Amino acid sequence: MKLSIQIIIGLVVGIIVGLLLNIFAADVFDVLDKYIFSPVGKLFLNLIKMLVVPIVFFSIALGAAGIGDPKKLGRIGGKTIGYFLVTTSIALVIALGLATVIQPGAGGGFDTEEAKFEESAEAPPVVDTILNIIPTNPIDAMAKGDMLQIIAFAIFVGFAVAVLGEKTKAVHRLLEEGNEILMYLVNIVMILAPYGAFALIASAVGSFGLEALQAMGLYFGTVLLALLIHAVLTYGTAVSTLGKMNPLAFFKGFAPAMSVAFSTSSSSGTLPVSMKTAQENLNVPKQVSSFVQPLGATINMDGTAIMQGVATVFIAQVYAIDLSMADLVTVVITAVLASIGTAGVPGVGLIMLAMVLNQVGLPVEAIGLVLGVDRLLDMTRTAVNITGDASCAVIVAKSEEKHGGPQQPKADLDI
Repeated sequence: MKLSIQIIIGLVVGIIVGLLLNIFAADVFDVLDKYIFSPVGKLFLNLIKMLVVPIVFFSIALGAAGIGDPKKLGRIGGKTIGYFLVTTSIALVIALGLATVIQPGAGGGFDTEEAKFEESAEAPPVVDTILNIIPTNPIDAMAKGDMLQIIAFAIFVGFAVAVLGEKTKAVHRLLEEGNEILMYLVNIVMILAPYGAFALIASAVGSFGLEALQAMGLYFGTVLLALLIHAVLTYGTAVSTLGKMNPLAFFKGFAPAMSVAFSTSSSSGTLPVSMKTAQENLNVPKQVSSFVQPLGATINMDGTAIMQGVATVFIAQVYAIDLSMADLVTVVITAVLASIGTAGVPGVGLIMLAMVLNQVGLPVEAIGLVLGVDRLLDMTRTAVNITGDASCAVIVAKSEEKHGGPQQPKADLDI
């Protein structure tokens, strides 16, 4: 049975068990929650938190190194990275805006008295946040889990590995092998996800009943709405104005790859299909597709960024914590950088969410509130992620025509 189906089953069973115990056997629930639900959920969360620091460093360093010789990036590299950063920022603005307006975490009835976290008295100024991105001691930053500093150091390391080329071939190989080890560990952790989903959702629903379930439903709907708006408006407008392609033709032509991404929840796993689809159905030249889409599978995760933005505001509302403008800016900066390092495999978005929550002083344990519905959202946001990569490939190919680059014939699709 596929992992996604197992997690959905765990979610449904957890909701049913939690509701039944909440309504008919509150005393039994207290015992089960103390000895089964909470311990299993905490074990799963600890496994996730265990991987946060190493996966951030290896993924981002390897992604920066994989860009290649900076001197050879040229126009295509600059336009590609610029497009990814702009669309990810737009995605976060949409996510934060919708979550602020809809308020999916307000009035959910969650009990936060037992949560162990300290709320900082005053958020640091935005300037200080930006200046503190550069670590004075990267080892100390890793020990403390200061993710912005770890990201900055990883980018510098990856850049140096790319520039030095053959001299650092062994280091590049080490980064690749370290990343493989971490991806293997992520896959192992995700095997426990159905049980973690069951335990965490049963604990949440059993403790707080239908009000908690309603709050999670609002969260689910907010993320889906943000993903839909971003895909249709942001990508559709960009493809139409910059890529000179009919948006309907774009979405219809790329639909096969989107369906594979939805079923696998893996940007990297879908890469061969997404490149083939872009080249054959969208007429993107192979040399453009071969550069833009693999790079996008590494550093462009708009759908994941949307989840992180909505989840952060949702959790802040559940805990009745007001996020200042500086906090929101920190969320944008952190999530944009996190999306660069988010590996294209199922489940890593939750690990990156832990990093974002740390930066604004929200409890990492609150990930349990969104875990149960995350697998369903993971399928949808993966489809959005690879669609963003394809839209960038279409736009870059079109822009290169005036420089005598690869020609991009018009897609002759029936719509």
